[in-house]
Amino acid sequence: MTRLGLLTTAALAVATVATPAFAQEGRQQRRASVQPYIEVGQVLTADLGNGGDVLTYSTVSAGIDASIQTRRVQVQASYRYEHRFSYDKKVADDSIHSGLVTARVVAAPGFTLEAGGIATRARSDIRGDAAVNPVGNVRNTSQVYSAYAGPSLSTHLGPMFVNGAYRFGYTKVEAPVGGTGLAAGTQPLDVYDSSTVHVATASVGVKSGTVLPVGLTASGSYTRENAGQLDQRYEGKFGRGDAVLPIGRGLAVAGGVGYEKIQISQRDPLLTAGPNPVPVVDAAGRQVTDPNSPRRIAYDFDGIFWDAGVIWRPSRRTFLEARVGKRYGSWSYTGSFSYQIGPGSGVQIGVYDSIESFGRQLNGGLATLPNSFLTNGDPLGNQNSSCVFGTAGNAAGSCMNGILASTTTGNYRARGVTGVLVLGRGGTQFGVGGGYSRRSFIAPSTGTGNGININGVTDETYYGQVFASQSLGRNASLGGNAYLSYYDSGLPGADGVMGWGANAVYTQRFGPIGATLAAGVSGFEGQANDSATSAQALIGLRYGF
Repeated sequence: MTRLGLLTTAALAVATVATPAFAQEGRQQRRASVQPYIEVGQVLTADLGNGGDVLTYSTVSAGIDASIQTRRVQVQASYRYEHRFSYDKKVADDSIHSGLVTARVVAAPGFTLEAGGIATRARSDIRGDAAVNPVGNVRNTSQVYSAYAGPSLSTHLGPMFVNGAYRFGYTKVEAPVGGTGLAAGTQPLDVYDSSTVHVATASVGVKSGTVLPVGLTASGSYTRENAGQLDQRYEGKFGRGDAVLPIGRGLAVAGGVGYEKIQISQRDPLLTAGPNPVPVVDAAGRQVTDPNSPRRIAYDFDGIFWDAGVIWRPSRRTFLEARVGKRYGSWSYTGSFSYQIGPGSGVQIGVYDSIESFGRQLNGGLATLPNSFLTNGDPLGNQNSSCVFGTAGNAAGSCMNGILASTTTGNYRARGVTGVLVLGRGGTQFGVGGGYSRRSFIAPSTGTGNGININGVTDETYYGQVFASQSLGRNASLGGNAYLSYYDSGLPGADGVMGWGANAVYTQRFGPIGATLAAGVSGFEGQANDSATSAQALIGLRYGF
């Protein structure tokens, strides 16, 4: 069974075991749905430029969509395994795993167990091809798995609140298939392997108006990550104090100051012999670590940081927080906004600034996704690599595009903004998501690092997505999706690459059997990369158990 399959089974098992402990909730409050299925499909893809081939292949898939929603148990899982069978070997036989799992179980008052997982395809090299769907022979993509689990505690000691949490995360990236699409002779980047991360947080404080007019909080955090590539290690810890002073109805000013220490280190790659040594790589293209290399310090920062801003909460449906301060030796801007338009409609925006790696950022982004989300009904799209839309207005969702722009092996300072709007009413659903991310890389100034000196190099990603779906009676629906991304790398010789695509999907159900028809067009364009445009069509039959 796959990693995500194991996680899905574990999440459902946790929910099944936990539910009897809360039998007093009553059957009327429990909503459960488990829908396994098998599916066969026929796919056609046609290269619309340069007299390209028309390719066709068959797919066999198996998956499950499951949801358990009670007062104390919230689990949603959507997982799909697809295998491709080519007729004439022009399309490589391939397996694709795509899935998303979120689980939250209130094991006791104030004590919660949380878990989540994702399986998807991500771009490998930010300079390479930018296909927005996995149809046909797609280059520059890697299969990605990531999961996290941990407990959290929220309680009170007299007038004080006490919170604590621990999260263990694991991320694995398979080697890219089919190359990256870069010009011959371009020096390759290192290939990500795996990482484990431990995150512990704690806070204690009093709310404004309980003991003092001002609310006070003391908090701390410890994070440690070990990555397989070049024995990379991250260790970060901080403590801070915050104050919140109400100045009007739903409005308060806030400020905080703290101390943090962050250290990032790694070893050198093993080099070939000769006058022009290059890093030794294994069969997967990953650089081999030199066991005799000293540990190189890539980032060693400790000092005071501060921020200040406003908090606005005029009602339970609206929340805004915006802060500005000094952190990591420069100005820092963070914030969030959410507005619940209705039961299934809302807006969610986040502005972030932090020191990250691919594994830590993906794990952290996964932990912030809503506990209830819209299952991706796009059979031609790159499942779960873009925006995830929530089904509750106060948790509209978030986008993973900036994280999955490339599976980079280095650490970096991540800054950006991401936002989602989702509207749902009756059988109509509509969503818009987009954002901007900027990664400024951190690497040792000595040694060869990744074979290319990435220290101080910056890349940027701009992305947007639109989807809509409409029920056509009880047994049919029509939907559409459109994607657009632009990637700009500061690496020497790299040019901007734009990826785009749009498709339409029609589904019809006949009892346990469902039929799907989909058609779309997609492509990418780059100054130095081979541009490509292709059309896709799919017909599939599904049997649900």
